[in-house]
Amino acid sequence: MTIRPIALLLATAVAALSTGCVIAPNSAETNANRMAEVQKMSEQAVTTCGAGNVKEVNAKSFTCK
Repeated sequence: MTIRPIALLLATAVAALSTGCVIAPNSAETNANRMAEVQKMSEQAVTTCGAGNVKEVNAKSFTCK
């Protein structure tokens, strides 16, 4: 039978390909970018809502009290 050697070869190939390295982005750089975005959004929130009237701020939006 030729099915078993083909199945074994296919299983070996899948196992070999699934163990490849994953390159993650630089987490320190990503955190610095997020902090800068939140800082910018905070400044916008204070300008829009007024000092002391900002309820919540994140990198994408803010809410006023």
